[in-house]
Amino acid sequence: MRIIAAALAFFATLSLAACGSQPEPRAPLVLAAASTQEAMTEAAKTWAAKGNLEPTLSFAGSGALARQIATGAPADLFVSADTRWMDWLDSTVPLREGSRAIVATNSLVLIAPNDSDVSFPAKGDWADALGNGRLAIADPIAVPAGRYGKAALISIGAWDQVKDKVAQTADVRAALNLVSRGDAPLGVVYSSDAVADHGVRIVGRFPDESHAPITYPIAIPARSQTEGIEEFRDFLLSPEGQSIFAKYGFGPPPIEGSAEEAEPEG
Repeated sequence: MRIIAAALAFFATLSLAACGSQPEPRAPLVLAAASTQEAMTEAAKTWAAKGNLEPTLSFAGSGALARQIATGAPADLFVSADTRWMDWLDSTVPLREGSRAIVATNSLVLIAPNDSDVSFPAKGDWADALGNGRLAIADPIAVPAGRYGKAALISIGAWDQVKDKVAQTADVRAALNLVSRGDAPLGVVYSSDAVADHGVRIVGRFPDESHAPITYPIAIPARSQTEGIEEFRDFLLSPEGQSIFAKYGFGPPPIEGSAEEAEPEG
């Protein structure tokens, strides 16, 4: 009987300890477009320096991240490089009401290795500019930067000359790296990517009207229960958060009250 009584007392003590313990708070998980890597990393560290849990960041192409969230990835915040993938996610996994906003904008540029003297090709000179090399560009179907890039090249009459000389990559940072390493003579990336890598130079900028507006929507999946994620979202949209994005070559969000422009198919 004494053994049974001791065992009961032991388990009772465990139960009380379990009831009295509080679970450790979980750091927010943020899935963000590859092009935001430097800006989001600094924003997360700045947020942590204020006494908050530092968000865990995961970077990839927007399409890959949206599909991960749709299939159960426990993301607390999604930062996309275009509205189309955010719209798709919203129709698949509901987003928290009122959490969606535009956090930044960007522009599209043509880059070359620093030691290259190539200039922005004239309309009929793209094949000559590439020579035996390839044009580094993100996947035009799944990755926003690739889709913007293809649209811009079509608009300026260059796509037919380069479509058979494309080095297609999984995300925009992979395209940037090909050019930075000298494995591709030219690449199409965001202006913020060119700022992030000192191994490349901007050859020229694609006209804004040659592609859909490049905007970065953010939103919280409705199923997120992690404390502090709304406050981190608000920090990214605050003047301090916006100054971090500007430091890394991003433009400000559209003027408040303006509608997100629809992107053309293709």
